Amino acid sequence: MSEIADVVSETIEHPVEGRLNSVIALAVAVTATFTALCNVKDGNVVQAMEQDQAGAVDQWSYYQAKGTKQNLAEAVLDQMSLERELRPDLPADGRARLDKKIAEYAASVKKFEEEKLQIKAKAEDLQRDYDRLNVHDDQFDLAEALMSVAIALFGITALTRKKALLGFAAFLAGVGIFFGLAGFLQWRIHPDFLTRLLS
Repeated sequence: MSEIADVVSETIEHPVEGRLNSVIALAVAVTATFTALCNVKDGNVVQAMEQDQAGAVDQWSYYQAKGTKQNLAEAVLDQMSLERELRPDLPADGRARLDKKIAEYAASVKKFEEEKLQIKAKAEDLQRDYDRLNVHDDQFDLAEALMSVAIALFGITALTRKKALLGFAAFLAGVGIFFGLAGFLQWRIHPDFLTRLLS
């Protein structure tokens, strides 16, 4: 009980310090709450990025498999076409069967090429989505870093009573909140210099 009385009497005797502590407490509460929200959203962004990356890898593997099938079909098609040219003495029914197989392999080559284009487009879409999400991941990372430093500076301000330090901490918290809002609102603001420096 006497501790509470001491705090109350100190606040009455030094009202400026009491107000400073109130401002610092409010700033820490707001900054810490917004940092927590950014952290949760950043975790969700990272999960979506991982899904896009895994999906893109799967699509490119599928693209390569289709390419291998296409190459095999082209090799067989070339071999059959060459055989048709080199064997003019083939009976009519043999030539008809060979022509039918050549047409089937030509259709397969064309089908594989079309499928590869669709797979490539899907892989590139996943990569674009990954890149878009990466901008927001960087925004949230930067926001969390700035606000964490600001919270530490608010603590030092409470100990030292330096109002200039309070202003600097508030500035860092404000910039952090700005980048957090940019991430939440999906603004295309990307601090390239800072992200390269911190990468």
